[in-house]
This record gives sequence, C-alpha cells and structure tokens, in this order.
Amino acid sequence: MYRFILHHNPPRNRILIVKIAVFIYGMTGGGAQKRTLTLIKEFVGRGHQVDLVVVKPSGALHAEIPASVSCFPLESPWIGFLPRKGLRKLKLFCSRNALAEYLRQQRPDVLLSAASHTSLTALAARRISGTGIPLVLRLSTHLTASHAGALNLYLRMRYLTACRWFSEADAVIAVSKEIAEDVAANTGLATQRIKTIYNPTFTEDLIDRSSAPLEHPWFEEGGPPVILGVGRLTACKDFANLIKAFAAVRSRRPARLVILGEGGLRKNLTTIAHSLGIAADIDMPGYVSNPLAWMSRASVFVLSSSREGLPGVLIEAMAAGCRVVSTDCPSGPAEILENGKYGRLVPVGDHGALAQAILATLDSPHDPQSLRTRAADFSVNKAVDDYLELLLRVSKER
Repeated sequence: MYRFILHHNPPRNRILIVKIAVFIYGMTGGGAQKRTLTLIKEFVGRGHQVDLVVVKPSGALHAEIPASVSCFPLESPWIGFLPRKGLRKLKLFCSRNALAEYLRQQRPDVLLSAASHTSLTALAARRISGTGIPLVLRLSTHLTASHAGALNLYLRMRYLTACRWFSEADAVIAVSKEIAEDVAANTGLATQRIKTIYNPTFTEDLIDRSSAPLEHPWFEEGGPPVILGVGRLTACKDFANLIKAFAAVRSRRPARLVILGEGGLRKNLTTIAHSLGIAADIDMPGYVSNPLAWMSRASVFVLSSSREGLPGVLIEAMAAGCRVVSTDCPSGPAEILENGKYGRLVPVGDHGALAQAILATLDSPHDPQSLRTRAADFSVNKAVDDYLELLLRVSKER
C-alpha cells in the first residue's frame, strides 16, 4: 500500500467532506477513467480529501493523479493467483473483501463507485464491512442495452443481481436521462434517489488541446477528408460498422479513416479492412493522450457504437469544432445532439445509413462555434457542483 500526501488549504466558505473515497478498477485511458480523474482533481481543488481505491494500481492516467490523493490498491490474496492480464471481472469480485477492509479501517464519509462495472463490488463490500458508509453509484452504462439478449450466464446473473441490489445504494448518479429512466424501470429504486448528472467533460483547456501540434501526413493541407473514430477496440464501439461505412464512402469519393484507441479487436478490424480492399486508407495508431488535436483537424468525427452512457468523445469532438455523425444508440448521443440538431443520427448497425450521413455531412455547411457552444453545456463546473451537493447530502443523512 502507498499514499502521497500534500497539505492543501481549502477555499473559504466551503463545507468540507472530510473524506471522499473513489473506487474504480484502475486508471486506464478509457472514458470512465478520464471522467473519474476530472472529478478527483476538482474535489481536491475545492478542498476535499480524496482516497482513490483501485484494484489495478497502474494505467495510462495514473501519473496524473494529484499528489494530495491517498492511493489504496486493494490487496486480496486471491488476486495474486490470477493472470496479470484479463479477468478483470474476476479480479473485481475477489477484491470485495479488501474493499470492505478499507472501509472498516479508513472510514471515509462517503464512497463513490465511479464506474458501472464496479457497482456490484462496492455494494457487496459495503454489506460485508458492516459500516453502513454512504454509497453512491455512478452508472454510465445502459443496463437494459448492455444485457439485452445475454446468453452468457455471468452477464445474466450480473443483470439480475444489479436489478435487485442497486436499490441498496444511498443514491445513483446516471450520466444521461435515458440511463436514469432505465435504472428506475429495472431496479425499483425511488426516482428521488436517482440524479442525472452529465459527465464533467467541457473545460476551457479543451480548446487549447485541440490546437496542439499534430504530425501526421494525412492532415496536411489539400489532402482528402479524414474521418475519425475514437474509442476502445471492443464490440460495443462497433468499429467494424464504421469500416464498412467508410468502404461505401470511399467508393464514392477520396477519403481516409483514422481510428484512435486500442483493444482486443484490432486484428479483426484489420482483417475486415483488407477484405474490403481499403486497408491503405485506414490508420489505427493506437491510444493517444490528446485526441482533441486529431478531432480539430478531422473532417468528420463518427461515433459508431451500439451502446454508450454519455459519450465524452462526442462532446470533445464538438468542443474541437469538428462535425459529428453518431448512431442513435442507448444512451447519450440523442441527448447531446438534441435529436439531430447538432449532428446526424443513424440507426445502430446500419453501415449504409452511416455512410450516407457521413457523405451528407462532408457536403454540408460547417459552423464550429455552434458546436463548441453546445459542448460547453456539459461543463465540468456544473457537474462537480452537482456531485458535491449529492455526496454531501448522503454523507449527512447517515
């Protein structure tokens, strides 16, 4: 176990929550982890003490954790016997006793489970600990969509357990209105205990990051338009559908496709690109720390997902002034784009419709400032105000 401590003078006129514990699997480079890092930085900046409790004490974002945050890697004797890679779900399950021990020893004023996949572990640990420490779940996954038609026994059991256990949480933060409605319908949780808080995404530094230098030959002036996708190379991002849509676009006009991100489907996506004869016009550079620089230079940003929570990359692309096209998946894109006002929405899995929307967007007038103005509605300050109001309330109610 390790921790970094730095004395911090809290702002005046702030009511201190003595200790906020934030629980997440690890500080990897995904969307949930980026939002968690933003929240942690803001909590610390407003004078609150924060413990970061993790199963995996490493990741692309780990170096950005503020020095004043106490880091607690969960040390379970079972985790050491598991493979170093993969089996995240099993490692989370095995960490519940270690999380319960953390709660008993450190006694935070409130525990925030920062990602959907950590919710059941947090609920189980709170039960085991016997502490009754207030627990708030941040849910960024649409429960019904993520388990729809699940034949996998684990997924089915997780869905049934979530429907039963989520009502034990002191409060639930849903990152979109559609997720809030879905949680209420599936769990029976009282609507007054579910609060929609949009992800803390927009900050002024997004504009600065979008103008950062980028060295890539495809973005030189006068080249064909570049279509951009960003996300983990996993099934729910459905980049296979984007590649098929790009093939249809490429048959109509010169264009190139860049997909930023890493994941287990890289080989599969490469195979699809080769089978369609468009591999030379597709680049997959892997994970990048600043996708904003790519977004500001792309001709169209495309979200091809089959499901989301509230896709921060869509908001970031708009903040960078990039035109956007998205699947109308559950949940988030329709809320962000106001049902098509700020970007075209197409059915999930329909590569023909996606291709038509990309072509139409390339030929449409472009108003970057209106996109930036809409992105600013998802500000960090508003989200953090709402988070702290809720965390303070539930900590006082216990």
